Amino acid sequence: MYVLKHGIKKNPEKRWMLPDRIFFGYGACHILAGAFLERPPLQGFYGERIIPDEGFWGNHIYVTDGVIAFDHHGYSARERLLGHHRKGWSKQSAGWDCTIEKVDFDLLDTAELNQRKMLGPDQYLQDPISRAHRFIKRIDHAEDAKRALRTTLIQAPICVSI
Repeated sequence: MYVLKHGIKKNPEKRWMLPDRIFFGYGACHILAGAFLERPPLQGFYGERIIPDEGFWGNHIYVTDGVIAFDHHGYSARERLLGHHRKGWSKQSAGWDCTIEKVDFDLLDTAELNQRKMLGPDQYLQDPISRAHRFIKRIDHAEDAKRALRTTLIQAPICVSI
């Protein structure tokens, strides 16, 4: 799990200069999810939010169809994304746990986001929505989603007694 250097998230210039995956993975995941839902490259997706238990860090927003998910890593099996997130935060904070909720607010609305302690699109140095759309456009959604879906269908090997 990548950890940002202290102070980067509070410095608009340094935050904006982060590579896309780090920018959208560590503080602007809601913007990426909102841009995806604004112009969905695949149908049937909705936002979900990882909400850490009281006293812990590790909030994250991604989009999913219930089986596969999309975030700054690209497409993956939803359960794999959740497992990766849990493993990373559990290593940093003993007892880390969370709740998963369906997003029921506009991921690109500043007032809605500020109520949940997230920055709105107009509170970044430049336009994060355009940046998210450029990031999304670089992906082969059909192929990457199909690859992620195949990982959900792989079954455990059958054990044979000898």
